[in-house]
Amino acid sequence: MTEFFHSCTTNERKREIEELLNNFAQQTGAWRHCLFFLSHTQNEYVMMYSLTVFENLVNRMWIGVASQDKMEIRSCLPKLLLTQHKSVPYFIRNKLCKVIVDIGRQDWPMFYHDFFTNTLQLIQTPALASLGLIMLKTTSEELACPREDLSVARKDELRKLLMEQVPTVLGLLTGILETYWDKHSITASTPPPSPTSGESCDQYSKLLCQPMASLDSDSHQLCCLVLECLAHLFSWIPLSTSITPTLLASIFHFARFGCDLRTKAKTFIANSSSSNGQHHHPITTSNGDGRTGHPAEMTKAERARLGVLAMTCVNELVSKNCVPMDFEEYLLRMFQQTFFLLQRLTRENNAHTVKTRLQELDESYLEKFTDFLRLFVSVHLRRIESSPQFPIVEFLALLFKYTFNQPTHEGYFACLDIWSIFLDYLTTKIKSRLADRESVLNRYKDALVLLLREVLNRIQFRYNQAQLEELDDETLDDDQQTEWQKYLRQSLEVVAKVMELLPSHAFTTLFPVLQENLDVYMGLQQFIVTTGTSRRLNISAENDCRRLHCSLRDLSSQLQAVGRLAEHFIGEIFAARFNDALAVVERLVEVTCYGSQTSLYDLETAVPSVLKPDLIDVHAQALAALQAYSHWLAQFYSEVHGQSQSQFINLITSAIDACSPLITAKVPEKLLLSACHLMVSLTSTVRPVFLVTLPAVRNIFNLITDNQARRLPQEAHMLVCRALSNTLLLPWPNLPESEQQWQSRSSNHASLLAALTREYRILRGTVNVTPPQPDNGQYLKLVIQQTLPVLRDIVDSISGESTKSRQICYQSLQESVQVSLSLFPVFIQQPDVTDEMLAFFLTLFQALRVQMGVAFTGQIIHTFLSMFTREQLAASILQEGSAGCRVVQKFLKILQVVVQEPGQAFKPFLPSILSLCMEQVYPVVAERSSPDVKAEMFELLYQILHQNWRYFFKTSVLTTVQKGASEDVMENEAQFTAAMQAFGQSFLQSDIHIFKQNVSYLESLNSKHKLYHRKLFRTSMLFHFINVLLQVLLHKSHDLLQEEITLAIYNMASVDFDTFYSAFMPEFLNGCQGVDTNQRAVLARNFKLERDLPSFTQSVQRLVNDLRYYRLCNSSLPTGTIKL
Repeated sequence: MTEFFHSCTTNERKREIEELLNNFAQQTGAWRHCLFFLSHTQNEYVMMYSLTVFENLVNRMWIGVASQDKMEIRSCLPKLLLTQHKSVPYFIRNKLCKVIVDIGRQDWPMFYHDFFTNTLQLIQTPALASLGLIMLKTTSEELACPREDLSVARKDELRKLLMEQVPTVLGLLTGILETYWDKHSITASTPPPSPTSGESCDQYSKLLCQPMASLDSDSHQLCCLVLECLAHLFSWIPLSTSITPTLLASIFHFARFGCDLRTKAKTFIANSSSSNGQHHHPITTSNGDGRTGHPAEMTKAERARLGVLAMTCVNELVSKNCVPMDFEEYLLRMFQQTFFLLQRLTRENNAHTVKTRLQELDESYLEKFTDFLRLFVSVHLRRIESSPQFPIVEFLALLFKYTFNQPTHEGYFACLDIWSIFLDYLTTKIKSRLADRESVLNRYKDALVLLLREVLNRIQFRYNQAQLEELDDETLDDDQQTEWQKYLRQSLEVVAKVMELLPSHAFTTLFPVLQENLDVYMGLQQFIVTTGTSRRLNISAENDCRRLHCSLRDLSSQLQAVGRLAEHFIGEIFAARFNDALAVVERLVEVTCYGSQTSLYDLETAVPSVLKPDLIDVHAQALAALQAYSHWLAQFYSEVHGQSQSQFINLITSAIDACSPLITAKVPEKLLLSACHLMVSLTSTVRPVFLVTLPAVRNIFNLITDNQARRLPQEAHMLVCRALSNTLLLPWPNLPESEQQWQSRSSNHASLLAALTREYRILRGTVNVTPPQPDNGQYLKLVIQQTLPVLRDIVDSISGESTKSRQICYQSLQESVQVSLSLFPVFIQQPDVTDEMLAFFLTLFQALRVQMGVAFTGQIIHTFLSMFTREQLAASILQEGSAGCRVVQKFLKILQVVVQEPGQAFKPFLPSILSLCMEQVYPVVAERSSPDVKAEMFELLYQILHQNWRYFFKTSVLTTVQKGASEDVMENEAQFTAAMQAFGQSFLQSDIHIFKQNVSYLESLNSKHKLYHRKLFRTSMLFHFINVLLQVLLHKSHDLLQEEITLAIYNMASVDFDTFYSAFMPEFLNGCQGVDTNQRAVLARNFKLERDLPSFTQSVQRLVNDLRYYRLCNSSLPTGTIKL
């Protein structure tokens, strides 16, 4: 063993040694040698190896061990544990415990009747209590939730046996905790006064008011073990009266260790006749001053560990949602006790503020406590809230203190989540109780007001600069947001939820603060100094710059808050809150116009690296906030009459005036994109009829269509083109069809698109059918990659609109579509260009296939089918993740759209699409992973079958019902069979996503077309599918999909349960390798003839578990073993 683990041993030699050791372990009677080694060696490697031999023997070969040998092992190993548990390393001791527990798992109570009583006796023997607790914890881990190396019947039996022992075990553990607490606490005749006057300090709280116990290190170790045992027991014991008030009180005593800061340690003389039967020798205190007679005081880490373990127990209980009636009272007591702990955590005194107190506590204790609060609010608040014994409002006040004194950002986020859960609960409650909503709201109003104010203060640099500067605003996380953005977003979500409950209050809190910072921003104009061509901001004192920086950062956050609240001004409450919303929108329009006119983003500043980004950000956020009110503007537009009309026109005109100067390539991109997005929202959501006539919009038209002008960055260019196209294509609200001016809008749209595609359309003449030359090729590529995304975006944006809009769009595009089709064959060898073209065609098919007409669509499909040869497809698919691969995916997506089209128009293409799918794509992907192409190919197959069922099965549903399913008239049988084989083949592969997708496709075909009932499927495929799915469950290769697989097996079996039970199951069991005749009979007997889904599911799970268990046992036994 030492040679094996020596650093100089070669891998070759290690393999030799490993083989020797494995052969040794397989020998009958090897365990006797191992028992000898365990008793006589000091070498840890040898001990570990010997225990592994025992573990293997017990878990895999026990069934073949002679009963005399079993008895010997059952008696020797516990003796060994008792003699050696103190001298061997802890991991050897724990492994030995596990082997003994494994024997109990197999033999208790029939052959090892004193297994559990031995453990209980150990716990009750003071000198061996910790060993007993380790045995108990291991028993809980291995017997309550055993792995699959046991039969289901045995698992159920063990669970039942353990449940019978629960009251005894819990009683014992309670006793230990109480004893140690009482023995070590400093008894006080009267509890100290309660922390807050008027606090209900009932008997449970009185228990908690006692001074803290002071444990020595042995006692600490033992109490930790008890709490670890309890935490594991609570993970599987249901809530019941076995969990007594005394036990709960004891756990809460220990939970206090996490939240009490010790300033001066109290010491006491240990009682010589202590309960664990060991005489204490004088122990030196931890400060090492040499005095004797005092036990060592627990360290801060040890105290925290006790607190963390106790809170883990509490959280295991609180996480259970199923609360029996007789346990509800206990639950209430638990919450009262936690309320007391929360009071202690948030108590202020001369020595500590709440924040310093929380800072000094152990981080994991605080995490556990926050977890508790989250579970309390999310799972139990509805039970407890109405109870007069629980002071809910005071609880919220303490939660408030706890939240806003968290020492870390993570802690603060976790607490904000708790408030979000509470606010959701309150909103739901108020919506469901319209009668007394006011009284419910009034009860919590003060808490909500405080919460809103504090959360708003927390996001302001003015109040919180030091903490906010620490947040990273550069690095993006998995959700593509920086730490600062996440902080702001979570805070604003809470603000928005309070706004929903207290709209007018939230508005009056936020708006004045916004006004204040806006005044600073609007006042910057007076500090602008122009010299020659440069303009600078004449603020240079360091203090002024810092104040300006804080004010601008806060303004930016407040603008986001105002934008986030936009949804609370629309719909039914539009009229009631109209004036507030109008004030906001007018102010936002004023700010955006001011920013664009004074071009603050262009100024030179004293600290350009800080102030310039601030100024750009405020301007961009103001535009984004205004964009958020586009739905309000749309509602205003549909409800305005008379005098308000000029108000509306002014708002829109000013908003466009604010955007227009920013739409140029010279403006920073962040600002340019905000302006473009605002334009898009105004044109798509508000759609004012007068937009086209505004001079600012005309200017933008000219800029985009002028070839000489400097082109905008691609994203901005696309957005502006979409906005301009929207103004011409989208129907105007509140106007009849006759006043929509379609004719002039149509010709304007045609000229817009003609200008946008000028260079692209010229390509048709310049490109021959031969591939372009390299130098010219780059230019052609560039034109294609600049033009097609813009066209695709325009088509995409009207895909859900009226027929008229789509008609005009297609007319304007017609020539470009023809050009694309003629260019397609030229670029077929350049996947990145083909990818762009197919993306365009896919969007056309999805949005405009009716407008394109059958003849032209047919021409396109025909071109594609002839271009994608088998070689072409194979070459593309083999380069996984490449542009070529994406081309094939898009091509299959286009075909999906085609086969879903109702009516007869595209039916002639079905045979060639099917043959492309089954004869060209499938053979290439069948044996490879190619997940992306495979997913699209199977979706295409599914859509072909689902949308074109009559292509395979001529009979109508009616005749099937009248004459029975045996009358199926099939056509194209070979193709149907090939498709089903492809589905079946996919279940033999490891890709879990394809597996899940395909199971759901088969289930869908069954529910819509009775697939499993069809004669061909029933007679020649059904049992093959059930067999494959059962094998997958047995191999545990797709465990995440157990439910879906079992449901599919049930639906297939339910087509003909009689045949399933009488023919399939016996045949399946006979074909099972690795089990003997007797075991097959047991498996068959246990698979009950059930016809409802829950019972059937249980039978399948039992079959899979027991079959795996038998195989495991049989495979581990030496040949010729007699099983007993």
